[in-house]
Parts: sequence; C-alpha cells; structure tokens
Amino acid sequence: MPHSYHRIWIHAIWATKERQPLIHQSVERKIYDFMTGQFTEMGCAVRIINGMEDHVHCLFLLNAQTSIAEVIKQVKGSSSHWINEQQLIKDRFSWQTGYAVYSVSESVMETVFQYIKNQKRHHKTRSFQVELDGLNQLHKLGGVPLS
Repeated sequence: MPHSYHRIWIHAIWATKERQPLIHQSVERKIYDFMTGQFTEMGCAVRIINGMEDHVHCLFLLNAQTSIAEVIKQVKGSSSHWINEQQLIKDRFSWQTGYAVYSVSESVMETVFQYIKNQKRHHKTRSFQVELDGLNQLHKLGGVPLS
C-alpha cells in the first residue's frame, strides 16, 4: 500500500483543578476558541469543544504525527497559561493532572457531537462524576479515576 491512512477521532475530557467551578459562561467561549486554536496548531481538527464550569469535553481528529498525550499536554498547559495571562478568572486557574480519552467511531460521531453540544442539559440531572463513571463503564475502563 503506497499511502498511510489515518482517521482517529478522540473524545477527551478533563477537569479544573479540584473540580472547582471556574469556567463561567461569560468566558467559556473565549477559552474554547483559544483551545481550538491550540488543537489546530497541533494539526488536530476540532469538531466541538463544550463543557461545564468544572470540566471540558473536546471532540477532535488526532494528528497522525502526534500522540494523544502530547496534544492534551499542549492544550491544557497553554490554555491554563493563557487564562491566567488574560486574567479571565479572578483566582489562579489550572487544570487537574489527569484526563480521559475515548476513541470515537465514524458511525457514532453525530451522537458524540450532540452529547458534547448538550452538556448543560445533561448536567441538570447528573454530576460530572456520574457522567465520567458512565463513560468509563461504556468504554470498559472500570473505575479509573480522573485525578
């Protein structure tokens, strides 16, 4: 085969440090736009970024030359630095150390997109921990914590 083909969609989730509700609606669009730019600079097309005050969901296409860990490290690190530099949040902002990532098949892409798009509606009835536990169970990860 003369060419390599690569198309891996990733659903990534990570939380604010200590899951503090720091990402207020007044600044979330700025933060998500900055994060989109970081993904793009790493060669990762973004389908959607959305979340709540204490966590974020990203659906992106992984660059074949870059590991998931490198992408997440860059986006989390640069966004926390930028949030603090821009003083978007009155307290010092940082993300928790861990993250969760799940591969997404093209056949369920629209379902995952809608799930991320409707985060605020989901969280009227379920906590972030319940959401994460459900996703981990769905993907057969057991009780792996997002720390």
